[in-house]
Amino acid sequence: MENVLPPAEELRLIDRELVQLDARRAQLLTRRAWLLTALRAADHTAAPARGPGRPQGTAAETSPPSAQNVLLTLGGILLTVAAVAFTLVSWGHMGIGGRALVLGAVTVTALGTPFLLLRRRLVSTAESVAALGLVLTVLDAYALRRAVLPSTDALAYTAVAAAVLAAVWAAYGHAVGGLRLPLPAAVVAGQLPLPLWALAAGDGVEVTAWATLATAGLDVVIALTARRAAVRALAVAGAVTAGGWSLLTGAWLSVSADSPAASVEPALLLLAAGALAVGAAWRAPAAAAATATAGALAAVAAAGGVLRTVVPADWAVPAYLLCAAALLTAVRVRMPRGVLTGLGVASGLVHGAAALWAAPVVLLALTGPAATLEDVWGGAPVRDVVLPGAATAPVVLAAVAVTLWAAPRFLPAAQPPRPAVECGVLVLVWSAVVAAPVALSLPLGPTLAVQLAATAAALATAARPSLVAALLPTAAEAKGEAGAQPRPAGPLTGSTRDGHDAAESSGGPAVAAGPGDTPGEEHTSAPPRSAAGAPDPVRALAGTALACGLASAAGAALLGLASRPATFTALGVLVVVTAAAAVAARGLVRIVVACAAVVGTTGLVAAAGAAAELPGHRVGLALLAVPAAAALLGARLGRHPVAAAVEATAAATVPIAVALAVPHPPTLALVLALAGVVAAGTAVRAERRPLAGYAAAVLFVTATWVRLAASGVDVPEAYTLPVSVPALAVGALRRRRDPSASSWAAYGPGLAATLAPSLLAAWGDTDWPRPLLLGIAALGVTLAGARLRLRAPLVLGGLTLALDALHELAPYVVQVVDALPRWLPPALAGLLLLAVGATYEQRLRDARRLRETLGRMR
Repeated sequence: MENVLPPAEELRLIDRELVQLDARRAQLLTRRAWLLTALRAADHTAAPARGPGRPQGTAAETSPPSAQNVLLTLGGILLTVAAVAFTLVSWGHMGIGGRALVLGAVTVTALGTPFLLLRRRLVSTAESVAALGLVLTVLDAYALRRAVLPSTDALAYTAVAAAVLAAVWAAYGHAVGGLRLPLPAAVVAGQLPLPLWALAAGDGVEVTAWATLATAGLDVVIALTARRAAVRALAVAGAVTAGGWSLLTGAWLSVSADSPAASVEPALLLLAAGALAVGAAWRAPAAAAATATAGALAAVAAAGGVLRTVVPADWAVPAYLLCAAALLTAVRVRMPRGVLTGLGVASGLVHGAAALWAAPVVLLALTGPAATLEDVWGGAPVRDVVLPGAATAPVVLAAVAVTLWAAPRFLPAAQPPRPAVECGVLVLVWSAVVAAPVALSLPLGPTLAVQLAATAAALATAARPSLVAALLPTAAEAKGEAGAQPRPAGPLTGSTRDGHDAAESSGGPAVAAGPGDTPGEEHTSAPPRSAAGAPDPVRALAGTALACGLASAAGAALLGLASRPATFTALGVLVVVTAAAAVAARGLVRIVVACAAVVGTTGLVAAAGAAAELPGHRVGLALLAVPAAAALLGARLGRHPVAAAVEATAAATVPIAVALAVPHPPTLALVLALAGVVAAGTAVRAERRPLAGYAAAVLFVTATWVRLAASGVDVPEAYTLPVSVPALAVGALRRRRDPSASSWAAYGPGLAATLAPSLLAAWGDTDWPRPLLLGIAALGVTLAGARLRLRAPLVLGGLTLALDALHELAPYVVQVVDALPRWLPPALAGLLLLAVGATYEQRLRDARRLRETLGRMR
């Protein structure tokens, strides 16, 4: 940082600023002391004015209005309890005149007093007295039935009484005006008359549903016309409760109907409920979307319930789906935006539910072939799972796909996101194709053909998603608007949004990268995103198609295990399809399908060995052709990203081959040796040398051990020393030419080739010469490694020396342990742990020092 002023001048300026800040702080502190003194004097002067019951410095716990409300509420509750007690207990001790006079006088007084109280602006007192009056009217109704109409039906009388009380309370609330309780109470009482009257009539649940729907209609009218928020809230709650019960009842009756005639009345009930909901949505924009959604669902349930009774049982879901699709035609009518949204949401919910209903059929088509694993080449298994409506599942999925494809045309205002539309259509079409064999109960051959066709189509879409994306217009494209500008290639497919590869958009052909390509050349572009921040549609479509293709490929491979011809057909087609997709695709899709091609090739080789009736160890030997071919392909591709993925996938075949060859040790040694050859050939390439070189060394040494053990050799040194000596000589020459080479690469294979077999033989030898000679040799190797500061001789020699010594001392240790008391070993272990814990930091420093020492070695 450069100073504007000279350092001495700037220092003087800072000192002046600090002096001014100190003076300002002193001034503020003086002012603060004066203010505190003034406040204390004011508190002392005002102390005598406080009431005798409040101590100084404390505030009132309750304000006068809240205390008044509590007192009035308690008084109203006590009066109400007294009135109830009088009606229930003292009622029988008075004559009819006295009863009427007392109740009438008290009720009139309770309802009339609020008028006087409101004139004096005693609102809280008026509310409490009015509440008492409302309770007294309920008691009047109860007393009237007990004294005058004891033989009337309880439900009918309650319905009439509720209607009268609702009307009286509403009129009273409008007459008084200033009270908040009567009108909400009238709304609550108004929920009872019609449902109770329907229950009293006993004409069935249909009449009750109509009564609750009529109540919901009255609630809607009140909610749309009332001025007070409390009245509107209670009316909305009543409308939702009564209307929801009517809708559920109508839906249950519609589903339970077994004939067209029986489905008419539930359909009319649902249509009426739907019309009421849509009408309310039209007048109430705040809740238009949710209300219109409920109304549209009711209309779909009504029409679908009637249509369901005239079609076969398997076509019930398509019937509802057809009615839901018809909702999309209504969005062209001029109506509020919330209502349009509700219609679209309702149609989408029905379509989504239909797709979920058909999903188990798709899962059965994909997972059902797994039953062939129990009896490979034993024929197609018989399905013992029968799903209801499976015959129409493909029709449902295809219909949902068509509706989703057409949604941008029918819903121009909604503008569905393009990636969601494209991916959804692709998944639905693929699901319909996969479910078709299950729905049609096709035999093995056609079913396998359909599965392979679905796989090929999905992988082709993953390789060239832009061609399919061009068939799926967005809402803007449906209206004829100009499309978006082309985008740069993304890492998933390397495709631009306008449907061409990056190379094609620049005028050149899209060819596969060769061995001279720069690593990661296809991954230099940033992931393309739409203007709204959403993922690029082409990338999303490619990923979805890839997932679908791999799923159907797995199902086809399992299905092919039903018979020998089906196995070769399925695996052969899958290898060709995945290889072709790997050539045509770009980016991550190419890598994934290339790995899938390797997996298919592995299965094809194993199937060929099984068909030739080769034993398991011979099949394992044949599987090594896969990593060998992958190594050759990797050498051709060079540093291309696909090369590493293909070689890694093929390398996973080696453990399978080893597992198959384990029962036959000579073949196991050959498998390990050939795998070592492949690894050594791969290590020739500089980018694979570190990992492949170590793998080759381990495989060769292990193959030597297995071969010696299989041949029953008692003196392995006669076979290992002739190998170790030249290997160590080669390692010494390499270290002389390349001093930076690691000792593990130079001396590790040669030392391990002799030390490891000799150590194994020494552990099984009861004589002393072999362990002694091995210990001397290991000691020499360890000392040489320490002297020359070479990590591999030091570690290998030290480890061999320690294990050899442990083998020699083990019998004596066992004897000593048997001679010791049983409590002594745990005590010694505890002392050791205490000692290590007490010097933990020192041991940690020693371990770090040892690690650093080894790290400095070659």
